[in-house]
Amino acid sequence: MAPSGKRKKPNRELESSEESLIPNPWINRAARTGKPTEDSLLFNLPQEQRLRDATFTQSDTWRVLRITGEFVSGFDALADVGPAVTVFGSARASRSDAMYKAAREVGQQLAEAGFATITGGGPGIMEAANRGAQESGGVSIGANIELPKEQGLNRWVTIPLNFRYFFVRKTMFVKYAGGFIIFPGGYGTLDELFEALTLIQTGKLHNFPVVLFGTSFWQGLVSWIESELILSAKISVDDRRLFSLTDDPREAVQIMVASFREYSTQLQNEAGIPSRDIR
Repeated sequence: MAPSGKRKKPNRELESSEESLIPNPWINRAARTGKPTEDSLLFNLPQEQRLRDATFTQSDTWRVLRITGEFVSGFDALADVGPAVTVFGSARASRSDAMYKAAREVGQQLAEAGFATITGGGPGIMEAANRGAQESGGVSIGANIELPKEQGLNRWVTIPLNFRYFFVRKTMFVKYAGGFIIFPGGYGTLDELFEALTLIQTGKLHNFPVVLFGTSFWQGLVSWIESELILSAKISVDDRRLFSLTDDPREAVQIMVASFREYSTQLQNEAGIPSRDIR
């Protein structure tokens, strides 16, 4: 209250600010009708109604929101990750397996070259690649997936991601990778291999390198591709060039480095996008 004998001056700045507002009929519904605001309805539901409304979390509409949330979370976590390579391979490979040792070396060399390593975050080949990346001071990403059986995230992951939906997880494998190194594996590994090849073949994904590691393991599949798919014109001869084979971790990583440099130069020339540093 103003002191006696003095008149309080009106706050013209506040009045001016309020007067400049444009009436918003939509957001004024509660004030106009005298009904509770949506916030109050959200926070003050009776217990009986809370239990009844919980069934909504099992609906397709709610699942769409969950799916959207998984995409947003993944995009947010990996947006600034920089150059990265996705490594696929069997979760069943033991630590004494030669492929485990090779995948660990691949992770180390990727980190030393300046790449982040992306895997499914599980055991076996995934653990080996994450381990090599983490031990060499690199970014080690693990995209875990919910399965019917208990599982865990390997302890060499530095950026953990969790997904309920395979297709969201697979988007993360592809969206942020500049190449793929595929170690021996089962159905999941084959699925990831052929999805990458399909996206490249159809032009949905830039022609990033796909390296099959372990020639003796992959040779039977490659022979079938050459003798059946190409000869019967199911794919073209050029499609065979979408992947290469090696048994050398250094060669696999050098293929990634060469591809990244070429792609980075192309982007710089076409759009003026500055290239990211890679060793």
